Amino acid sequence: MIGILQIAILGGILTLANGQKTSSPEIPDSIKAPAGEELVLQVQATGSQIYVCQAGADQKLSWVLKAPEAQLSDAKDTVVGTHYAGPTWKHQDGSEVKGKLVARIDAPEPDSIPWLLLTATEHSGTGILSRVTTIQRIHTQGGQPPKTGCDKAHSGGESKVPYSADYYFYAPPR
Repeated sequence: MIGILQIAILGGILTLANGQKTSSPEIPDSIKAPAGEELVLQVQATGSQIYVCQAGADQKLSWVLKAPEAQLSDAKDTVVGTHYAGPTWKHQDGSEVKGKLVARIDAPEPDSIPWLLLTATEHSGTGILSRVTTIQRIHTQGGQPPKTGCDKAHSGGESKVPYSADYYFYAPPR
């Protein structure tokens, strides 16, 4: 006869075995992952959006996104990777995915960077990110460029703006 402790242990083992399986978030249709793809990883990014004060096509100075710089943490708040220029996400297992913007919507929070849908353009390594085809950025907080401080005296200067976001990585079913 199976005891309560054995059932609890078995339940814990099954939970660990399915640790990467999570449910898809509620998001607007315009940034949904393609039908049929499954969620393979969810992480929270915490870090900075790095902006450079530079002249645009109109020769007016403004803050332009240079790159993100963030740590990626799992549901247990354990750092599992990094996010940086490209945009690129690198997992601690050595796998890496680079993405390209497909769609964006304004964040519900007024001073937060947009929510995004990206498609994978490059991969390296053989871990969890190696088969990712779609990436979403949602639940953003902060990260908008500074409203002031980009003038002739600060041309070429950088500003790191704190942000956080949830990233969801999708792949075709195995």
